[in-house]
Amino acid sequence: MSENSCRLFKRCGGCQLKESYEEQLLWKQDKAERMLSGFAPCGKIIGMEKPYNYRNKVQHGFYTNPKRQIISGIYQSGSGRIVPCESCMLEDIKAGKIISTIRILMRSFRLFPYNPNTDNGLIRHVMIRKAHSSGEYLVCIVTSKSTFPSRKNFTAALLKAHPCITTIVQNVCTNPLPLTMGEQEIVLHGNGYIEDTLCGKKFRISAKSFYQVNPVQTEVLYRTAMDFAELTKNDRVLDCYCGTGTIGIIASDYCKEVIGVEINESAVKDAKKNAAMNNCGNVTFLCGDSGSFMEEMAKSGEKADVVFTDPPRTGSDRRFLKSLAKLSPERIVYISCGIESLECDLKQLRELGYTAKKIQPVDM
Repeated sequence: MSENSCRLFKRCGGCQLKESYEEQLLWKQDKAERMLSGFAPCGKIIGMEKPYNYRNKVQHGFYTNPKRQIISGIYQSGSGRIVPCESCMLEDIKAGKIISTIRILMRSFRLFPYNPNTDNGLIRHVMIRKAHSSGEYLVCIVTSKSTFPSRKNFTAALLKAHPCITTIVQNVCTNPLPLTMGEQEIVLHGNGYIEDTLCGKKFRISAKSFYQVNPVQTEVLYRTAMDFAELTKNDRVLDCYCGTGTIGIIASDYCKEVIGVEINESAVKDAKKNAAMNNCGNVTFLCGDSGSFMEEMAKSGEKADVVFTDPPRTGSDRRFLKSLAKLSPERIVYISCGIESLECDLKQLRELGYTAKKIQPVDM
């Protein structure tokens, strides 16, 4: 992205690199090789053909300016300040138009942005999710309280303006932090979820589901992971930090059995529904800590041939990696969100007796 292509480049902070996309890929490749090539050969980074408007999850906050106008925009990185934005070069185009309509309807229905300083107002932020394969849209309106004046008329007006919307959900959140969500959900229209297809498998996406925001590159990432795993029909697979089960369900076609472990209870419920939807009879999802689960497996003499691990951006802690080494799988496929944490974890895995064979950067 060139510096002149987005007028919010320095103010927003969502994009940190101003060079052309080709130059960005070279910079990322150089960083990957500099930090990781000491462990294994580093493949050429897999970039996007069209690196714009790819984000299938869009979140905008609202505030009232001194002229009493309702403004929507993106939270500035590292602050609670909203930068006004009507179109973002990374976000889905139609999602931006839906948010613009919501802003207009808020004014018409006299629904004002929530102000944490005064505790007045209702609308905290809006999240739009798009199913890439089906084109379905989920709209989640996050409010400060469950009361929503004229909610039926508001919903009807939004659907009339955007018939592409499949479902609308109200989420009630009392947490003062920006872009957070609460436990209470009220479905205003539809089923409360949308469905997407990824690597030939169907997945249910609800407002709070974890789902990769770049659908095109997620397919590339997961297919690369399957290639690296070299799965056979005799393999028993463990999917750590499994979330809503995407990796494990995709892997289920190529192996004998998959066990997915995830500490988030709602994610496990989604994973079980996704497995049932795809008729995966060889997949089991369990709620628990992945490290503790591997320790118990090792104690009871159980084995896993392949372990997929997709930890948070901060990487894995020492206990998890030691548990992984105790389980002693033949192959580990490590999907990393950050080069720094991956470098640290690869050092520890090397100390624990594992050798990295190959590394493939994928631009997300």
